[in-house]
Amino acid sequence: MLSTMMDFPLTVQHIFRHGRRIYGDSEVVTWTGAEPRRASFETVAGRAERLAAALKRLGVGPGDRVGTLQWNDQEHLEAYLAVPGMGAVLHTLNLRLFPDQLAFIVNHGEDKVVIVDGSLIPVLARIRDRLTTVERIVVAGEGDASALGGDVLRYEELIAAEGPGFAWPDLDERAAAAMCYTTGTTGDPKGVVYSHRSIFLHTLGVGQGAAIPLNQHDRVLAIVPMFHALSWGLPYLGWSCGADFVMPGPFLQAEPLARMIASEKVTYAAAVPAILSDLLRYAEGHETDLSSLRMVMGGGAAVPRALIERFHEKTGIWITQGWGMTETSPVAALAWPPRGAREGEEPAWCAKTGRAFAGVEIRIVDDAGNELPWDGKAVGEIEARGPWVTGSYYRNPAPERFHDGWLRTGDVGCIDSKGFIQITDRAKDVIKSGGEWISSVEIENLLMGHPGVAEAAVIGVPDATWDERPLACVVLREGAARDAEALRGFLDGKVAGWWLPERWAFLPEIPRTSVGKFDKKVLRARYANGELDVVELTGAKRG
Repeated sequence: MLSTMMDFPLTVQHIFRHGRRIYGDSEVVTWTGAEPRRASFETVAGRAERLAAALKRLGVGPGDRVGTLQWNDQEHLEAYLAVPGMGAVLHTLNLRLFPDQLAFIVNHGEDKVVIVDGSLIPVLARIRDRLTTVERIVVAGEGDASALGGDVLRYEELIAAEGPGFAWPDLDERAAAAMCYTTGTTGDPKGVVYSHRSIFLHTLGVGQGAAIPLNQHDRVLAIVPMFHALSWGLPYLGWSCGADFVMPGPFLQAEPLARMIASEKVTYAAAVPAILSDLLRYAEGHETDLSSLRMVMGGGAAVPRALIERFHEKTGIWITQGWGMTETSPVAALAWPPRGAREGEEPAWCAKTGRAFAGVEIRIVDDAGNELPWDGKAVGEIEARGPWVTGSYYRNPAPERFHDGWLRTGDVGCIDSKGFIQITDRAKDVIKSGGEWISSVEIENLLMGHPGVAEAAVIGVPDATWDERPLACVVLREGAARDAEALRGFLDGKVAGWWLPERWAFLPEIPRTSVGKFDKKVLRARYANGELDVVELTGAKRG
C-alpha cells in the first residue's frame, strides 16, 4: 500500500522560496570594518536571481560546478542560493589551503566558473595558470584583477546586466547541489557531493529543538567559514527560519567580533574553539557587551571544559559542543545537557562530544568490526549513517572509509547509556602505550584548564620501553612559568598515573590545519626531525 502524499521535491529552491516569501524583511549584515552593509532577504533573493541568470548566460548549465573563493558575506550567500537553485553545483573553495591543494580541488571538481572575492585575488592568481577547466572568473568587490589574465568579469556589473526574475528549472532532489572537499591529513583531499535532498533534510534536522533551535528573532553570527562544510549548515538553516545574518567577512579577530556582537545584538554564534578562546580572552581584558548571546556552538575540534566554564562565567551561557564532519553535512551531534542533569553538572555534559539527533544513526565498533555496547566504557571507532551522510567520495570510492553501509569516521571513543558520545582521539592520533590507549584529547583539555596554559596538543612519540608515550606540546599564557614538572603535577590525580607525560615541549604556537584544528602530523614531523626543544622529566615513570 502506498501513501496518498504528494511527491514533493526536497530542494534548495524550496528553502530559497520559503525564506524570501515568509521572511523577506529579515536582513543580511556584512561587516566591512566601517559602516556595515545591510540588505533584506528580499533584496538578496532578487540579486540571487540575477546571479543565476548571469551564470546561465555564461554557459553554466545543469551539473556544472561553480567555485566560490569568498569570505562569509552577502555575495557568498547569494551564490549559496543561486547556484544550486539553477541546477548547477556550488563548490566552496578553502582559501587557507596550500596552493597545490587548492589547484587540485579546483581541477578535480572541474569548476567551470570561479567567483572570487577581490581581497583574495592573490590566492587565486598563484594557481591560475594551473587551472585546466576554469573558463571564466568573476570578481566580487574591489581588487586588481590583472594577475588573473583575461576573461575576468566584475560581479556587480554581471548581475546588473540581468533583469528581475529567473525561470528556475525543475530539479531532481537527488541531483548534486553542492560539494566540499575534506582536508585529510594523508593523500589528496576527497570530494563530498551533497544532494538537494540531503541539504533539505539536514536543514530540517539541524533546526530541531534537540539541535540548533533558531527562529526569526535570532541574529546569527556565522564565524565558521562558508568554505568549510557549508558553514555547518547555518546559511540554509538561517534562511529557512528567517534569522538575521551577521557576516564577518575577513574580520575574524577578537576585537571586531566583539564589536559585531555588541552593536548587532547577536544571539547565536558558531566558531572553532580557538576563535571562541580568543574572543573570551579579549572580553576578559576589555569592556565588552556579550549580553545579547543566548547560544554559542563550538565545533571543528574538542571544546575544552575550562573554556566552557570561563565562557559561562563571563556570559551566563554554556557553549554547546557540536560534532560532525564534511562527510556528515556536517552536523551530526550536539552536547545539550540531558533531562535530569543537576545544577553544576552542565560543564561536564557540554564538554562531551554530544548526542546524535534524529536523522543520524551512530555506533561504535572494535577492530574486527563488531558493534560495541553503549556503556560509556567500551572504546571503538565511531561509525555513522543517515540521509545526509555520504556513502562515497567524488571520483574516489575509498572503500576503506566505509563498512557495511556505515561511514567510518576515524574518530575513536565511547557512547554511554544516554547516547552521549565521548571522542577520545582520532584513530590516527591514538597513543598506544604498553598495549593500552591514552586519550590525547582528554590530556589536552585538562592542560588547557591550567591558568598558565593557552593551548596544548598531545602526540604519541616512539618509546623504547612502551612503544609510544605522550609528548605534551604547550603554549603558555603571557607571564606563565615554563615548568614541566608543575604542569605534570597539575595532571596528577586527574588521569591514570601511566597517562602522565614525561616529555614536554613549549612552543610559541600550535600549528593548525586549514580549518583550525591542531595539525599533529606537523608536530610529529618536527619531533622526528629533532626540531622540538623537548624537556624530559627523568624522574617520571609510566606506571
